[in-house]
Amino acid sequence: MSDNLRSQVVTQGVQRSPNRAMLRAVGFGDADFSKPIVGISNSYSTITPCNMGINDLAKRAEAGVRNSGGMPQMFGTITISDGISMGTEGMKYSLVSREVIADSIETVCNGQSMDGVLAIGGCDKNMPGAMIAMARMNIPAIFVYGGTIKPGHYNGKDLTVVSVFEAVGQYSAGKIDETELIEVERLACPGAGSCGGMYTANTMSSAFEAMGMSLPYSSTMAAEDAEKAESTEKSAFVLVEAIRNQLLPRQILTRQAFENAIATIMAVGGSTNAVLHLLAIAYAIGVELTLDDFETIRARVPVLCDLKPSGRYVATDLHKVGGIPQVMKMLLVHGLLHGDALTITGQTIAEVLADVPDTPPANQDVIRPWENPLYAEGHLAILKGNLATEGSVAKITGVKTPKISGPARVFESEEACLAAILANQIKAGDIIVVRYEGPKGGPGMREMLAPTSAIIGAGLGDSVGLITDGRFSGGTYGMVVGHVAPEAAVGGAIALVQEGDTITIDARSRALHLHVSDEELAQRRASWKPRPPRYTTGVLAKYAKLVSSSSLGAVTDLGLG
Repeated sequence: MSDNLRSQVVTQGVQRSPNRAMLRAVGFGDADFSKPIVGISNSYSTITPCNMGINDLAKRAEAGVRNSGGMPQMFGTITISDGISMGTEGMKYSLVSREVIADSIETVCNGQSMDGVLAIGGCDKNMPGAMIAMARMNIPAIFVYGGTIKPGHYNGKDLTVVSVFEAVGQYSAGKIDETELIEVERLACPGAGSCGGMYTANTMSSAFEAMGMSLPYSSTMAAEDAEKAESTEKSAFVLVEAIRNQLLPRQILTRQAFENAIATIMAVGGSTNAVLHLLAIAYAIGVELTLDDFETIRARVPVLCDLKPSGRYVATDLHKVGGIPQVMKMLLVHGLLHGDALTITGQTIAEVLADVPDTPPANQDVIRPWENPLYAEGHLAILKGNLATEGSVAKITGVKTPKISGPARVFESEEACLAAILANQIKAGDIIVVRYEGPKGGPGMREMLAPTSAIIGAGLGDSVGLITDGRFSGGTYGMVVGHVAPEAAVGGAIALVQEGDTITIDARSRALHLHVSDEELAQRRASWKPRPPRYTTGVLAKYAKLVSSSSLGAVTDLGLG
């Protein structure tokens, strides 16, 4: 079989002479037209530290493709900086960018008949966007993570960008002065790389390594370290070999791979956003996956890693003590990983992990021993009830009070909620409700990092609940419940909550309940009217029209087949 299985339609035959003429202009010679064409999806930008080092990695990948007998073709795709757009109208474009990234990679690779693709990404949506495209196209593919940022330091403590969000809450509560706030701001982000805790970017890079779509150890490497560039070049060699062997995503992204990813995310204490993204990737590849699967796996997988946001350490600390392979080996030894699942290297998970120790290194506490986990069960709980009949997602690590009941404090937007918190209008025992921030209602399902960090900074993390049909940053922790579905914009019960209604969040029984009778809810629903769309043209209008429920991954091509 020819290595240029797809691209030969534009490189072979007399009728393709004009096509070859164009390719000659970008560096092809006579001997190159029989080589596989490998797309390098480069999300480099100076918009965010997450992506500002990626161009050097893309050039290293380009060299790797050439040296392994392929012809690289580099192209760009977009990114949105969640950390910079957070708390603004611009954050509505964040989840939307996942679809734009997926569509752009699919468009270029299929439009140019590429034989394979190496995608490099940094900020949160780069990764699921790339993986959705890989799943749709089913051509040989590998993902390269741009790498994590190194921590900042202040007063002997490691800092991440979440430290700054929390410092805002501390300042507003009078716990620190402006000088300290500015120092935290200045020191939190010291260079290139994605946010340093087990936030969404590091969570998704870890998931893709666990799924076999990225090379071992690559998901926790620092962006600025030499090993990241070396791993990128090796990824190019592995991809060209996968093209020769026609090792395809559908052989790797199996049901077993998704279960491995979920188990790994639970063990490292990963982001709630992983639920949304894995559902979307599973839909793209045709694997049946539901919210209930996360709950099933959560019940049997302990949290082994003491990582930020609720823990003490950052991703580079995890890397130093064995990274994701060490965590995966512990899961494998205890029967919680599918060792026969295939990886992009052609090896199985068990083969990849063969030389990894069964137990973590001594004299460290980033990864806990199996017999002494941080938590006996996973931290991403799926809550259901009359307030979330399709489901919702709660991150329950670091929560001292797993059950809380209190009066609803209802806000129609994130901005209104944050203003109330910073004005000290939220009291212990309150249940904050932020609605019309869902996939359709926002539109775009904004993350609520600013309000949740302000709650933590004000010292209310253990005494105030927050529920929303929006999302949370991977940096969020506390008694918070997101992804409430059905969302307010489509008439979900969250739209019917009134100020002062009693709500119970019960992480132990996985319940989210509004203490209002069925009869009363029916009366409220009868008088409820959908709101007019906030956007009537452009990308957000299209997104609101097409996007599915968050319980299905907030995909935009549901039911089109």
